[in-house]
Amino acid sequence: MALDKVLYTARATTTGGREGTSKSDDGKLAVTLAPPKEMGGNGNGTNPEQLFAAGYSACFMGAMKFVAGQQKKQVPADSTITAEVGIGPIPAGFGIQVAMQISVPGWSKADAQALVDAAHKVCPYSNATRGNIDVTLTVV
Repeated sequence: MALDKVLYTARATTTGGREGTSKSDDGKLAVTLAPPKEMGGNGNGTNPEQLFAAGYSACFMGAMKFVAGQQKKQVPADSTITAEVGIGPIPAGFGIQVAMQISVPGWSKADAQALVDAAHKVCPYSNATRGNIDVTLTVV
């Protein structure tokens, strides 16, 4: 789906793949990459799955705040999202799956679920992954 208007473009350069480095063009992100021990690496760096988990959970929280704002509500400051990104083989190579546990303190489970469902419709990561990978969203 083409964007009507690009509001921001992030740029990062990776050298060495899963055993290298990634740096943003503005210098605010600079990480050493290493495969986790579970995948035969030394685990002495971050990995793409951790970065995806951080990015998706942060973006999803932003979507929740956007939806709540449209409803004249506020997402509590102590709300959390714990994202798990799993990687494993699929017939054509490798794939990922996502499971997120979402806590919205002070909200009923039904209200929090409605917020999560609405946020899932507007979150850019949700829109990018919809129909491509398994995404499980659980209100806790």
